[in-house]
Amino acid sequence: MKEKIYIGVAWPYANGSLHLGHIAGCYLPADIFARFCRMQGKDVLMVSGSDEHGTPITITAENEKTTPQTIVDRYNKEHTENMKKMGISFDLFTRTTTDNHAEVVQDIFLTLYKNKYIYNKSVDAFYCNNCKKYLPDRYIEGICPYCESEKARGDQCDECGKLLDPQDLQEVKCKICGGTPEIKTSEHLFFTLSKFQKKLLDWIKNKNHWKPSVFKFTENWLKDGLKDRAITRDINWGVKVPIDGFEDKRIYVWFDAVIGYLSASKEWSKRQGQPDKWEEWWKNTDSKHYYFLAKDNIPFHTLIWPSIIMGYRKELNLPYDIPANEYLRLKGEQFSKSRGTAVWVPDILEKFDVDAIRYYLSINMPENKDTNWMWDDFVAKNNDELVGTYGNFVHRVITFTHKNFGEIPKLGALDDLDNKAIKKIEEASREVATSIENCSFKQGLRAAMNLAQFGNFYFDQKQPWNLVKNDKEACATVLHICFKIVNALAVIMTPYLPYSSDRIWSILGHKDTIHNVNWDLAFEELKVGSILEKPMPLFKKLDLNDFASGEDAFSKLDLRVAKILDVKDHPNAGTLYLLLIDLGKLGKRVIVAGMKPHYSRDEIKGKSIVIVTNLKPATIRGVKSNGMLLAADNGKGVCSLLNPGDSSPGSKVYIEGVTTEPDKVLEFEDFKKVNMMIDDKQKATYDGKVLKTEKGDISSDKKIEKGAKIL
Repeated sequence: MKEKIYIGVAWPYANGSLHLGHIAGCYLPADIFARFCRMQGKDVLMVSGSDEHGTPITITAENEKTTPQTIVDRYNKEHTENMKKMGISFDLFTRTTTDNHAEVVQDIFLTLYKNKYIYNKSVDAFYCNNCKKYLPDRYIEGICPYCESEKARGDQCDECGKLLDPQDLQEVKCKICGGTPEIKTSEHLFFTLSKFQKKLLDWIKNKNHWKPSVFKFTENWLKDGLKDRAITRDINWGVKVPIDGFEDKRIYVWFDAVIGYLSASKEWSKRQGQPDKWEEWWKNTDSKHYYFLAKDNIPFHTLIWPSIIMGYRKELNLPYDIPANEYLRLKGEQFSKSRGTAVWVPDILEKFDVDAIRYYLSINMPENKDTNWMWDDFVAKNNDELVGTYGNFVHRVITFTHKNFGEIPKLGALDDLDNKAIKKIEEASREVATSIENCSFKQGLRAAMNLAQFGNFYFDQKQPWNLVKNDKEACATVLHICFKIVNALAVIMTPYLPYSSDRIWSILGHKDTIHNVNWDLAFEELKVGSILEKPMPLFKKLDLNDFASGEDAFSKLDLRVAKILDVKDHPNAGTLYLLLIDLGKLGKRVIVAGMKPHYSRDEIKGKSIVIVTNLKPATIRGVKSNGMLLAADNGKGVCSLLNPGDSSPGSKVYIEGVTTEPDKVLEFEDFKKVNMMIDDKQKATYDGKVLKTEKGDISSDKKIEKGAKIL
C-alpha cells in the first residue's frame, strides 16, 4: 500500500490579491514537497482554499460599497487562477463558503458543545456609537502591548505574532470611522482551549523533527498557559451558530478556517465519487500530516487545530510536521495587503516566466529567518544562476549534440572523470531528496545547482568541440554522460521548476510528461538514438532597467494622507493658500497650494487630502513649501482635491501592483513623469489602477470629468 501524505496549506483571505509573501511563505514550499512526494510514489492529498469569512472580507466590502459575496467571488476566482499559473499543484483549492464546509464546521461545533468544550460567557466588547454596532476584533486597531506596533489588530499583532484580546490593545480606534469605541457587555460562546494544556504538552514531547523556531514558539505558548478563546463574534457574515440564542452572531473565523483542512478533504472525496476516501489520510495511523504556513499562523496549527481534533474525534490524525516559514519582506518591511507593501502575484505573472519566479523564491526562501525580495538580486540570480549556470549547461549540451549527432549518442569506455560525473549524479539525487524530505528546500535547490555547475565543469574539461574532430567515439561518450546529467537535472529540478523540467523531458525524446515519472528515473539508462528536438533556450536574461517596479515613476513618490489644520492667505500671492497640515507621525508642516480660486477657507479647512511628502521643498513667492497636495484639473477651470475618506493622517497611499520605493528627495521633473487621472467612477488612478489607502479607494472630492489630470 502506498504511503499516505496529507498536505494542508494555509488558507488566504479572499479580500485582495495574493503577494509573493504568500507564495514564499507556504504555497511554494508545499508544492515542492507535494511534487517530490508524488515522484517518490507516495499517495498525496494537498488541499487549501479561499478563507472567505471574517471581518477582512466585510471591511473590504464596506470600503468598496458592495457585498461580501461579491468580494469573495472575485478573489476566489483570481486566487484559483494565480495558483494554477504559479504551478501550485493542489488536489483541491476550494473555499469556506461551500455548504459542505458549513456542515463540517457545524458538526464539529455541536460535538465540542456536547462534550463540554464550549460554554457561554458574558464579555466586555467594544461598541462604536458612531457606527451603531459591536466591533469584531479586526474592526479595531491599536498599539500592541508586547512589541508596541501601532497597527496591531484586535485578534493578533502581525509584527510579533502574539494572539491578542481586543482589550489588550492600547489607544484603541474603530477602523471604520476612526473614533474611540466604548466597552459594552455581549454574550458569546468560548472554546475551552485551557483544557487541552496537558494533552498538548504530552503531544509535542516527541516533536524533535519540528523546526526549532516552531517548537520554541509552541513551547512558550504552553509555558504561558493557554486561555479559552471566543468562538463566536458579533457579525452577520460567516458560518451560522447552530444553537438557539445566537442567531445574530457567527462562528469565529479562526475556528471556521482551520476546519477547512478536514472539510476540503471530504469535499475532494465527494468529487472523486468516493465519499469515504478522505479517511485513508485522516484515520490511517501510518499517514503523515504536513501543514505549510507562515510564522504568524503557528499557534493555530500547533495548538488550536490539534485541540479541536482532540475534542472532536480522537481517531483523526494530528499534525506530523508544521514547517512554518518566516517572512519574505520588501526592503525590510513586511508584505501587507492593507498597507500596499507587496509584489503582487497577478502583476508579476504578467511580466516573468513562472520558473524564474519560483527559482528566486526557492533559493531565497525564508525558511529559518526573514529574507527580502530585492529586484536587483532577482535579476542577478536569474541571469547568473538560472540562465548562466543551469540553462547554459543544458542548452550547450543539447545544441552541440543536435548539430553534430542529431540524437543521443551511445556510451563508450569511461575514464575517471566520467565515473566521477556518474557518482555526482547519484550524490545530487540523494542530497536533493533528503533535503526536500526534511523540508530544507533551499539546501535541496543548491544541491541541484551544484550538479549543473559540475556539468559545465565536465563539459569544459572534456572539450567535445575538439573531440568531435579527432575522436568522435570519445566525443559521443562525453555527450552521453552530459545527457545523463541533463536527465538527472530535469528530474530533481521538477519540484522546483516544473515547466522547464517538462520542456527538457520532451527534448530528450520522452512522450510522457515528467510529472508522471518516478524520482529514480534520475538514474535512468538513456535511450541511445533518441532524436533530439531543435533546442531552444530554457530561460531568458533579464535587464533591471526594462521592468523593475522599483524604478517605476509612481514608486518614487511618497504619497500620504494629511489633514488641513489651518488655512491662511499667502502674503504675496492672491490665488495661493498657506496650509498647515497634519501628517500623523510624520509631524506637521506648511505647504503652499493654489486652491484659493476653487475652495473657500471654510471649505478647505479640516479636509483630508493627499500630498507628495518627499517632493523637493520649493520656495513659492517667498514662502517655503514642504510638499504638494494632489488635485484633479479638467483644464477648463474646474479643480478638485483628492478625497482619501476617513483615512488617518500619515496613512500611505498606494497602488496594487506597484512596489513603492520612494526617493528620499523627489525632483519635480520626476514627479511630472507620473500620469495620474480621474476615471469614469471618479476614482484617482495611475496606469489604470486605483490609488488606495488601507481604508479604501481615493476619489475626487468634486464631480469632475473622466480623464481629468491629477497634478
